[in-house]
Amino acid sequence: MDKFETLTGIAAPMPLINVDTDMIIPKQFLKTIKRSGLGVNLFDEMRYDDDGSEIPDFVLNKDAYRKAEILVAGDNFGCGSSREHAPWAIKDFGIRCVIAPSFADIFHNNCFKNGILPIALPLEQVDALMKDAEKGANARMTIDLENQTVTSSDGEVFSFEVDPFKKRCLMEGLDDIGLTMEKAPAIDRFENAAAQARPWV
Repeated sequence: MDKFETLTGIAAPMPLINVDTDMIIPKQFLKTIKRSGLGVNLFDEMRYDDDGSEIPDFVLNKDAYRKAEILVAGDNFGCGSSREHAPWAIKDFGIRCVIAPSFADIFHNNCFKNGILPIALPLEQVDALMKDAEKGANARMTIDLENQTVTSSDGEVFSFEVDPFKKRCLMEGLDDIGLTMEKAPAIDRFENAAAQARPWV
């Protein structure tokens, strides 16, 4: 998993509440178990017409936001089913951070496991960042995970809270497998001792 330390990038504004995981990645794209290739279908039903052509008014289809790395969204982002494909699609598109007033718990946890930083801020602060994001590609925000700050394009700084363990995992690029591999020497010692004590197993 990629490390997350400091990110400076374009923020896309999505002032919608209750964006559920089916909106993020519709069910017909859940057949794969690969984490790559889903970015093109992120927000598929909002991004494309029935014939597959882009809907010009959708934020990620606008030239200013095609390379967005931050998403500023409304309350209760990631609600609905617990599909891990949702953060996979977000990450594959190139978004590394989602800012919203609140997140659904399972989606929130899945973000951390896939290298995405979900930041919950008070509504008035999200509104301020939403307006900043609406300025387009010239308005670049900075996310500093070490110092737990979001800095707008105008230099306004907002502090956020994050679980210390999840923060360490993001900063060190540790997913569940990476965390397990940190214990590899202890696992090896246990297996060697078990093999000697029970060679018939």
